[in-house]
Amino acid sequence: MVSAVTALVDAARTALRAAADPAAAEPMRAYMKSAMPFLGVPKPARTAALRPVFAEHRVDDGDGWRAAVLVLWDGAEFREERYAAVTLAQLKQYAAYATRPDALDVYDHLVVTGAWWDFVDEVAIRSVGPVLRAHHDAVAPVVRRWARDDDRWRRRTAVICQVGLKGDVDTALLAEAIEANVHDKDFFLRKGIGWALRQHAKTDPGWVRAFVAAHEADLSPLSRREALRNIDPPSIVTRG
Repeated sequence: MVSAVTALVDAARTALRAAADPAAAEPMRAYMKSAMPFLGVPKPARTAALRPVFAEHRVDDGDGWRAAVLVLWDGAEFREERYAAVTLAQLKQYAAYATRPDALDVYDHLVVTGAWWDFVDEVAIRSVGPVLRAHHDAVAPVVRRWARDDDRWRRRTAVICQVGLKGDVDTALLAEAIEANVHDKDFFLRKGIGWALRQHAKTDPGWVRAFVAAHEADLSPLSRREALRNIDPPSIVTRG
């Protein structure tokens, strides 16, 4: 397992360095306000560079998957290496491991140590969300704990992890996560609340409209505006 993990991680790092564009690195770092430097590999180039690496270098079990993700993440010198770790965590070939409840400690580590929206949003929606959908009863209590955690990125994860679940959204859990954070003045939490509501409005606009009305005094203007952005106003019936 160790040799397979090492080969995969080394190959990923080599591929990213080969695709680096030093002229793009600093503008990318500045845009993301990142202390960690960039190589200058935008997403399309990163995808192209990593696809053959991940096809050729595979791990055989859940322990290998976990080790590869964490070694690539924790040993990263450049931000693209951490993006690669997130991509690796979400590959379909590892879905059997990635969607088990015990994968949550991997995602929690990425959220807390990544501590910025580019990492957190991807992990929350495309990693935590599928685990919640597959193992709701085991994972919902974890989401509830995260919603009240001291770490704002765990709390944002709890708020937005159901984005994209459509008809599988647990509205009671969504409401609880929002209500736990509705008075927080943090921009990322307020934006996340609005985003989560706006996305669910695509499936159930009536629920979102009612939730916003019931929490009118508590929701920030940003959260309300985002929540209702794509909802047509209720029809007005005139009576003769």
